[in-house]
Amino acid sequence: MERFAIDTAAIGGSLGLTALVSTLPLLTFFVMLLGVKARAHTSGAVALLASILVALFGMGMPIDLALSSAGRGALFGFLPIVFVIVMAIWFYEITVASGRFEDLRRTFDILGEGDIRIQTILIAFCFGGLLEALAGFGAPVAITATMILALGVPPLRAATAVLVANTAPVAFGAVAIPITTAGEVGGRTVEQTENIAAIVGHQAPFLAFIVPFIILFILDGMRGVKEAAPAAFAIGLSFAIAQWAASNFFAYQLTDVVACIVSLGAAFLFLRVWNPKGVPELRERMNVGPNEANTDLPGRRIWMALMPYAVVTIIFGLANLGSWLPGLLAKATVAFDWPLLTGTLADTDGEVLGTRYSIALVSNPGSLLLIAGLVVAIIYSIFNDNGAYPLKAKQVWGAFTDTAYRMRWAALTIVLVLALAYVMNYSGQTVAMGEYLAALGGVFAILAPLLGWIGTAVTGSDTSANALFSKLQVTAANNIGINPDLLLAANTVGGVTGKMISPQSLAIAATAVEMEGEESKIFKSVVGYSIFFLILLCVLVFLQSNVLSFMAPVVG
Repeated sequence: MERFAIDTAAIGGSLGLTALVSTLPLLTFFVMLLGVKARAHTSGAVALLASILVALFGMGMPIDLALSSAGRGALFGFLPIVFVIVMAIWFYEITVASGRFEDLRRTFDILGEGDIRIQTILIAFCFGGLLEALAGFGAPVAITATMILALGVPPLRAATAVLVANTAPVAFGAVAIPITTAGEVGGRTVEQTENIAAIVGHQAPFLAFIVPFIILFILDGMRGVKEAAPAAFAIGLSFAIAQWAASNFFAYQLTDVVACIVSLGAAFLFLRVWNPKGVPELRERMNVGPNEANTDLPGRRIWMALMPYAVVTIIFGLANLGSWLPGLLAKATVAFDWPLLTGTLADTDGEVLGTRYSIALVSNPGSLLLIAGLVVAIIYSIFNDNGAYPLKAKQVWGAFTDTAYRMRWAALTIVLVLALAYVMNYSGQTVAMGEYLAALGGVFAILAPLLGWIGTAVTGSDTSANALFSKLQVTAANNIGINPDLLLAANTVGGVTGKMISPQSLAIAATAVEMEGEESKIFKSVVGYSIFFLILLCVLVFLQSNVLSFMAPVVG
């Protein structure tokens, strides 16, 4: 078959015109989603069609290659991305089905010493981070908002707090699928993807440290910050350090799990030697009754409530540390040349593009979560001392089928967005936009997080934002002479700051706190924090591109 080479001046012999036309699929997606108010999967399907039309009539790509490119992206969207997300949510649902989730909620009551502000940080930030690490896609916001509302926090403050708290963990959410997607779509190697995670680990901790203080301000103004700042400092700092260490020296897929467990442990130890101030006055100001938290929860039940997260940490750790076991697991890999594409696509320099598909059957995050879920299910079926019904096999299977059914439209959206991304990448649309933006020079590093912010704000998914813009970021970085991994990390972390203002997140939060139809109020409450975080990251990424380059090492 005749080789197809990317031409970034395919339309009218002009890079600018080609780049402009190449934006049509993305504009179509955003207009369908925000203007037409179409559902996300419908918007994705229409945008995919637009990308194929641009590939055919604008870039000169043969129709068989365009359709094959869409299939290549769709399969990656399904395996491993959708598989990982379904397994993550299923893992969480097992804890709910077991009846242990209530014990976990009571654990936070005990830890918080009756201080609603600290309880909110523990639930929204620490526990919400665990949910984001394993499930993501709105689950942390929905669950933690309901729990915080039950504490007596007013609805608008509860919604604002959980949306802001959901910022720091998103980059490593759903066992770091946004980073894995950035590496895959950006054409990075495994080592370079790990480097992206390490650079994110030099960016996200700054947000993690700040977030607990902002939660205090949201709930109780400057008085809350002054009275509970020591606890916020201990929790935020421990989370930030653990996030940095896990992403750089451990399995990056488990970064949020490790960070949340460490911060919970730090909170437990800190609150043994420090008592919150002004708790009675706080509860009176918030019109909440005196603290009546039941503190007779046995240590064994606390451990059993936390056990699932220890299991998943151990399993991921064994599968990723050292060389012997990871090497053995890596042998169970399916890999094949992609039909029509392999050997027929070339970049602007005539070099053949890599289109080979491969998936690790055992060591991919979805399979590891499946193993961890089965281990937890067995333990919960054997040890049952919390008064809940014994966990049965049909409940475990029911949790899976319910999760798969609930995720069907989200899964279709992910598959379509990845198909869109691959058509744009392989036809040269994304490359054309990247080369055009590269004309901005080093200033583009300041704007790199903005693309992730826009993508996530519109799609509600950092994974989707990375699927849309990763190739563009790599192309721009290569033309400017900036580390591509830095801009991929910037796209990822920029995306997390846009999550709180996405229509999906706002709708989930509004429903959880019984403010349906009042999403605009929640938006006004969080948009300032979103912009503040974005500006902070833009400055940080720009500095990492020059004077702080040691925070963004080059690999490969």
